Amino acid sequence: MGYFVSVESGVNLYVEDINPKGSKTIVFLHGWPLSHKQFEYQFDVLPAMGYRCIGIDWRGFGKSDKPFSGYNFDRLADDIRVIIDALQLNNFTLAGHSTGGSIAIRYMARHHGYGVSKLILIDAAAPTGFTRETADRLLYEVRNDRPKMMRGITDMFFFQYITGPFSDWFMQIGFEAAGWSTAAIIVTLRDERLDVDLPKIGVPTLIVHGTHDKVIPFAQAQEMHRQIINSQLVPFHYSGHGAFWEEREKFNYLITEFIG
Repeated sequence: MGYFVSVESGVNLYVEDINPKGSKTIVFLHGWPLSHKQFEYQFDVLPAMGYRCIGIDWRGFGKSDKPFSGYNFDRLADDIRVIIDALQLNNFTLAGHSTGGSIAIRYMARHHGYGVSKLILIDAAAPTGFTRETADRLLYEVRNDRPKMMRGITDMFFFQYITGPFSDWFMQIGFEAAGWSTAAIIVTLRDERLDVDLPKIGVPTLIVHGTHDKVIPFAQAQEMHRQIINSQLVPFHYSGHGAFWEEREKFNYLITEFIG
């Protein structure tokens, strides 16, 4: 079931709500520059096991509205809070991949983990995101040849082999975003840090990270593990930045074990 939630005047975010009567709720926050569709191989499995799975497209991405502003971590976390209130969610697991992990971390710190009982960080872009060199290169490509940028991101995203059709599908998810929102998040990942947010997380936290991640190095997962008191780090030795797909059976099983 899909619907829209207004997070501010003129800005509606798309929410995919699968198995609303499920006994336990997981809220998924996608990575840059993707959408809730990246979690297809979780949504195919977990609802059938009794979980309610909610995928949120952030502003500027997927099916959500694409305003020209509001792409800092504070605003993105506030958007999530509005949706949590609108859906009256409580005692749920928050799962964020890459930049979605950054937003989840800021949500936990800024909103004191409101409603969240457990946290899952998947190849999260924290404590830092892109270096200035990487960000400047990506910004140039977004502003001059976004398809080339998206091809490059796809090529470095996965450690395991992906087929041509899968690559095309993955790229199309990225093309659903606006060019300006794609660029704005690169700036946010370059300029914002999450060091002060991490120690504020108090709920049990599962950190999943591919050891072959070329987007966010595995060393950053180790740093998150050091700073988040009640956390466990599970390396995925056959994954790059896409553990949710590259080792999807292990990933899905791990989620169910962690949530219970």
